[in-house]
Amino acid sequence: MQKIYLWSDESIKTNAGRPSLNVCLCGHKKTAPAVLVIPGGGYGCVCESTEGTPVAGKFNELGYHAFILDYRTAPSRWPAPQLDAMRAMKLIRANAEKWGVIADQVAACGFSAGAHLAGSLGILCGGLDASNQDEADKYSHIPDVLILCYGVLSFASWSHAGTRQNLLGVENEASAMEYSLPEKVTGQTPPAFLMHTICDQVVPFRNSVLFAEAMAAHHRPCELMLNYWGDHGMLLGNDTYDVSQWPALACRFMAALQESRRDLAFKERYTNQYQARSNG
Repeated sequence: MQKIYLWSDESIKTNAGRPSLNVCLCGHKKTAPAVLVIPGGGYGCVCESTEGTPVAGKFNELGYHAFILDYRTAPSRWPAPQLDAMRAMKLIRANAEKWGVIADQVAACGFSAGAHLAGSLGILCGGLDASNQDEADKYSHIPDVLILCYGVLSFASWSHAGTRQNLLGVENEASAMEYSLPEKVTGQTPPAFLMHTICDQVVPFRNSVLFAEAMAAHHRPCELMLNYWGDHGMLLGNDTYDVSQWPALACRFMAALQESRRDLAFKERYTNQYQARSNG
């Protein structure tokens, strides 16, 4: 695993060091799509050991290059984490040829508060400047796909207050909804795969439902995997019957997106007329 520091300015610090990207490439030598893995931690820490390395390993198994983000958290506030994530996406695309990444197939996969950060890349960061005065500055920070796992996506009062306060500070609570993702979805929001459990006792599954509803309202591709059993922080759902399927299902969602762009008959196969003919 290779570590890349995001910024040339060494004074930019996380709680544990410097914002960085851990590069986890597949073993094969073919070009492949990639996933930026963004661990959660309520914007108070980065849970790399649980929501970083294991997740990157799973995506490697599924044929994706993976990159794990270590970003700034409290006492750093908005937009420090967002700038780190933007810079990470730019670096992945700038080094696409070197790392064997398909530059227009780069997803951002976030967990809990990390899902808010991943969603921010596609929704909130348009006016921010993540330049570092190098070649990577010219590349887009917007993910091609969002993978949002048990995410703190809404900043409404019923959602997770700690995540909201760590990112914005208590003094900015009044403006919190400006950073709430479902209300900011547009017709340009990247396609999204969401995973949540109804039994999540920390972050209400309503976060993912509202986001999916907003995507549907704007006719954006979206898939919601909503299971019943499971605490908050189900990670890869090891040894479960259902939650463990989400990485493969996310990859199938991304494959379907690619097929929909290449195959003129793709939409026809999703009609009841086609299904009636094929079963007749």
